[in-house]
Amino acid sequence: MSAGWYLRRLSAMGPRELGGRVGDTVRRRRWRTAPPHAPVVTGARFTAVLPAGTLAAVPADAAKRLVAEADRLMDGHAEFFGVDRDDLAAPDWWRDPKTGRRAPDGYAFDVPYRDEDAVGDIKQIWEPSRHQYLTVLAAAYALTGNERYAERVAEHLRSWWAANPPLRGVHWISGIELGIRLLSWVWVRRLLDGWPGAAALFEGNQVALEQIWHHQRWLAAFPSRGSSANNHVIAETAGQFAAACAFDWFPSSERWRADALGSLDRHLRANTFLSGLNRELASEYHGLVLELGLAALAEADAAGVPVPATVRLVLLRMTDALAAVVDDRLRPPRQGDADDGHGLVVDGAGTDRWGSLLATGGAVFGRLPWWPAVNGTDVRTPLLAALLRPYGNDGTVKRPASRPVHFPDAGMTVLRGPAGIWCRLDGGPHGFLSIAAHAHADALSVEVRHDGVDVLADPGTYCYHGQPEWRRYFRSTLGHNTLELDGADQSVSGGPFLWTRHARSRVLVADTSDPAVSRWCAEHDGYQGAAHRRRVELAHPRRELTITDEVRGPGRPVRLAFHLGPAVTADLSGNRAVLTWTRDGEERSAVLDLPGRLTWRAHRGESDPPLGWYSAGFGRREPATTLVGTGVSDDARQFTTVLGFRD
Repeated sequence: MSAGWYLRRLSAMGPRELGGRVGDTVRRRRWRTAPPHAPVVTGARFTAVLPAGTLAAVPADAAKRLVAEADRLMDGHAEFFGVDRDDLAAPDWWRDPKTGRRAPDGYAFDVPYRDEDAVGDIKQIWEPSRHQYLTVLAAAYALTGNERYAERVAEHLRSWWAANPPLRGVHWISGIELGIRLLSWVWVRRLLDGWPGAAALFEGNQVALEQIWHHQRWLAAFPSRGSSANNHVIAETAGQFAAACAFDWFPSSERWRADALGSLDRHLRANTFLSGLNRELASEYHGLVLELGLAALAEADAAGVPVPATVRLVLLRMTDALAAVVDDRLRPPRQGDADDGHGLVVDGAGTDRWGSLLATGGAVFGRLPWWPAVNGTDVRTPLLAALLRPYGNDGTVKRPASRPVHFPDAGMTVLRGPAGIWCRLDGGPHGFLSIAAHAHADALSVEVRHDGVDVLADPGTYCYHGQPEWRRYFRSTLGHNTLELDGADQSVSGGPFLWTRHARSRVLVADTSDPAVSRWCAEHDGYQGAAHRRRVELAHPRRELTITDEVRGPGRPVRLAFHLGPAVTADLSGNRAVLTWTRDGEERSAVLDLPGRLTWRAHRGESDPPLGWYSAGFGRREPATTLVGTGVSDDARQFTTVLGFRD
């Protein structure tokens, strides 16, 4: 990174964080020549097994999907971030298949992991080494008893341990990777418990013991702190806590367990609004944190470790909030960054992640009458539910009596209309902590779906490292369904995970009391010398959404963007676009009447500069139509857009 980036990053830190990072630097230098040494452990036993009868509770169709996925993995096939791999039978742990580059050897903290020219795409290298595909193989063994799955897991773990000795190479750099890897190892050992070679692979294997100890020692030494204490610190503490519960074989295990639990409790509360939404305002990270929290809680209950009541309370609120914001197909908003990160994977392709989380939440906390129905099945829910203690609410915790519409602390509002109309509105904080690492410049953006189909879409994330022009686009103001002034973002970026000035938004109206029309209004101050205010009305009988944008201040160049989902085609004529798409074999349509004072043009799949794209998942993008209106804003001039759904 440039010297300017380091200066901007330092300016986002407080004195306590700076002091901690100085200590981290000193420790890294010391460990280069005097690394810590793992104690010799004898007589270790693994007791954190699944209760009897747990596997019999796994639904047959979920087990079938899992085994199909495991067989694909056994053949060496997997897909990570849009890259199909066929080398998983004998992986090179340091090679990026996308660029063909291999990360350099050396002391871990010397590896320039942000430099794609030197290392390759770091996400492609790191993801398989989270070992979540090994939990899938281990689960296939547990459900079938077929030892070939267990033998492949053992082969890969021994290969990984040999290729990645402590503090060597690219896999000892990032705490979130170590934390998730530890959680995977806990579940691998649990799921392999019936295999005769399980003990010799783990507690009877000095190499494994050293790896487990060094992972925990690393996490204890280098926690994410201060402005970086987001989802990363949850993954670190969840993995540390899980390992200290299930692999409690070391002199430091009790201290690591207590410290990790205290940190997990503190940071779950810090990362979560009282409404239950994640403070990063990035929906996929809400799912990641909830998965990690539930997995850590399962280890506590399995080990009989008391946890603060606030841990369960935060996870309960997160689960209710998730149930509140998903659409009719159980899809959450596409707000903020998303990198397809999971906390615990024991399911096959085709399993609904969000339905699985709601199913687990229902089993642990109890469903509320207004929750959406979950029709799919999964493997993870019965496994976690067997370990988790059901939540005993004595009446002191009040849960929502009806489905929440507006989350004042998060600034999120979800309006719903007939025939599956779902509309998410953003009037909340820019992001979390001083750097708002996973935020997008999307103040006052609107996201609209019809029966689960993206009509006005949030384009997504696509990438983090290595492609700066694409990173800038997907988190830009122009890259969202909102209004841009002067060709600039509402918030000021200082790097791919750093914002140096945050637009401040506030919701003025969020009213659904009228059964005929729902109303919302918000404004932000991201543009100096001007204020952008947006009003939205959803007329229920007419199935019509009206968006009115008002810019207060001197006349300035304006661009108003509406991004359509990839399934939607647009026929633009003047300032009217006819939208069509197909859902479940039926043709659907809508009319988008755009502000006539702007000049409208359709963009699709453009690369110089990027415009007209949709990213369904990290590392994947596809062309989609974006309608952009250009013009000038006069003082108090209004721009009105009307989206009407047809029968």
